[in-house]
Amino acid sequence: MTLQIVIGGAFGDEGKGKITSWLAKYAKIDAAVRAGVGPNAGHSVVYQDKLYKLRLIPSGFVADDAKIYISAGVLINIDILMKEIELTGVRDRIFIDRHTGVITDEHIDREKGNKHLMDTVGSTGSGCGPTHVDRVNRSLKLAKDYPELLPYIVDVSKEVHDLLEDGKNVVIEGSQATFLSLYHGTYPYVTSKDVCASGALSDVGLGPTMVDEVILVLKAFMTRVGEGPFENELEPAEVEKRGWQEYGTVTGRLRRAAPFNYEMAKIAVRINGASSIAITKMDILFPELKGANRLDQLTPEAREFIHKIEDETKVHVKYVSTGPEVDAMIIRE
Repeated sequence: MTLQIVIGGAFGDEGKGKITSWLAKYAKIDAAVRAGVGPNAGHSVVYQDKLYKLRLIPSGFVADDAKIYISAGVLINIDILMKEIELTGVRDRIFIDRHTGVITDEHIDREKGNKHLMDTVGSTGSGCGPTHVDRVNRSLKLAKDYPELLPYIVDVSKEVHDLLEDGKNVVIEGSQATFLSLYHGTYPYVTSKDVCASGALSDVGLGPTMVDEVILVLKAFMTRVGEGPFENELEPAEVEKRGWQEYGTVTGRLRRAAPFNYEMAKIAVRINGASSIAITKMDILFPELKGANRLDQLTPEAREFIHKIEDETKVHVKYVSTGPEVDAMIIRE
């Protein structure tokens, strides 16, 4: 068996969906489990020439026979979930924990009406914060309380534990990232819960002794959506000149950008207990790598960049993403 956790190492948008989809296709996973906050995070997957922008379904859906789980720690918007079930065709293999929280229109209205969240913090307006408030107040309705969700309801913790006990391979896909953690991020410019590796395990209901690999996903340059501190931020004209301009999957907002931050990478490694690193968007930093999937295609400049990351973090860079397509990946064993 193997249990792998995919966690963002910066401010989100690192490409966790790409890494998870690669693991799903090539590591022969038996289950993909969504951890993290909820539909306030978007993960993009390019599979069979189609772009999937997902907010709840884990990117591991690309493994045709894998079971798909949404854990107890995640919040769901039922309308978004049902649309994504149809989009990905996973109706017969998706399962939702009975204790998963449900976002309502009232939660969304409360968030959008909160000037502190919307204007100061830069919330996505997805309703996650107020939903977590209701959960803390013990007044939130859970997945088990909605008839339309009953066909999908299971005890995700038990099912995933049993799969691992049976020798199966499972990947947990986190959302947001280390420096958006409510506890360890750039408070108050953070999300509404902890989204580090230990938090992902808690979401699913598994203990740390079951983990085989914590994959920390870092982008070849830094980006951030919304408000909050952002060291070495570049002016928009410089971002465009470098070809680093990106837009948020959920909000469509232009992402702020900065060069790779080695000190933050070291902190993220420590907080998450990373055992390996995945670097994405290497084809943007080094265009000659676009679509590369062999080790000998790494240029001297790319190798130097990778080696510096390893020297600074003391963690092996195992996965090097060279494009949005699932198989645009170099593996450094």
